[in-house]
Amino acid sequence: MSVETTASKYDAAKWTVVFALVTVAVVGNSYYAEQSLLYRVLGILVIAGVAGGVALQTAKGAAFWALVKGSRTEIRKVVWPTRQETVQTTMIVVGFVLLVALLLWGLDSFLGWVVSRAIA
Repeated sequence: MSVETTASKYDAAKWTVVFALVTVAVVGNSYYAEQSLLYRVLGILVIAGVAGGVALQTAKGAAFWALVKGSRTEIRKVVWPTRQETVQTTMIVVGFVLLVALLLWGLDSFLGWVVSRAIA
């Protein structure tokens, strides 16, 4: 799925608006620090929604949205492992991790013994 979008002459202005909205959200959160956290979070969410809407109107925003839709389509095609396959694979990984941990512990102990004999 290929989406070809051309940047419009207003894209720079739209990104400036997005940047300004994000700045307003950050500065406003600091300025209104004494206000209830709920109101500040709701304000930030509203401003973020508006900024996201403006960003999606740009060429890069449209390409990003096409990528998200394509990803959702692809994720539906994935064949997920069963619970039994997941448990078996996890046990194999845990077993190998324990085996390597024991080998490294043994090697560390042996090298420590060799070094202590060499120093003495």
